[in-house]
Amino acid sequence: MKKYIHLFVASVILAGMLLSIPFFDSCEDLTEDVLRVHILANSDSAADQSLKLSVRDRVVSECSAYYDACSDKDEALAVTREHLSEIEEIAEQEIRDHGFCYPVHAQIGEMRFDTRYYEDFTMPAGRYDALRLTIGGGEGQNWWCVMYPSLCVGAACKDEMRDKLDDGEYKVVTSDKFDFRFKIVEYWEDIKGWFQ
Repeated sequence: MKKYIHLFVASVILAGMLLSIPFFDSCEDLTEDVLRVHILANSDSAADQSLKLSVRDRVVSECSAYYDACSDKDEALAVTREHLSEIEEIAEQEIRDHGFCYPVHAQIGEMRFDTRYYEDFTMPAGRYDALRLTIGGGEGQNWWCVMYPSLCVGAACKDEMRDKLDDGEYKVVTSDKFDFRFKIVEYWEDIKGWFQ
C-alpha cells in the first residue's frame, strides 16, 4: 500500500510541475523583458534607510520619462547607459539636499532577485538586468522594483504592464501572491545558481 501512496504523491507532484511549465516559461520570458532597479542604502540606520527611500522617489520620478519612448528592454538599457552619470547626479543631489555627503555609484549588470510581492503585482525570482545604485558603503538593506516598464510608479502600473508585457508575462505578474509556483521558480533559480 505504501508503494501506491508514494506513486500517487510522485504523480501529483510531476503533474503539477508539468502543468506549471507555461508559467515557468513566462517567468523566464519576463526576465528578458524588464529592467529592474536596485538601491543599496549606506547602512541600516534609520536616517540612511529614510535617505534610501528619498533617493528612490527622486530617481524614479525624474528618470521615468527617459523610458517613455522605449519599445523594449534593449532600448531601456541603452537609455540607462546614456543617462548613467545623470542618474548618479540626481541621486547625489537628493543626498546633499538631505544634508549628507555620501557618494553614489550607478552601474548596470545582471543580478539575482528573489520573488518580490508588491501591492498590485508580483515579480518572480530570476536573474534580471538591473540598474544598481549604491549609496555610500552600500551596507544597508536594499530596495528594488522595476524601472522598465515603469512599474514603480503606482497608479499607471497595471496599464503600463498591460501595454509592455505579453499575455503570459502579464498573468505572471498579476498572479495571486500566494501562488505556490512562485516558490518553485525561486527554488529552480537557486538550483541554477549553484551550477553557474
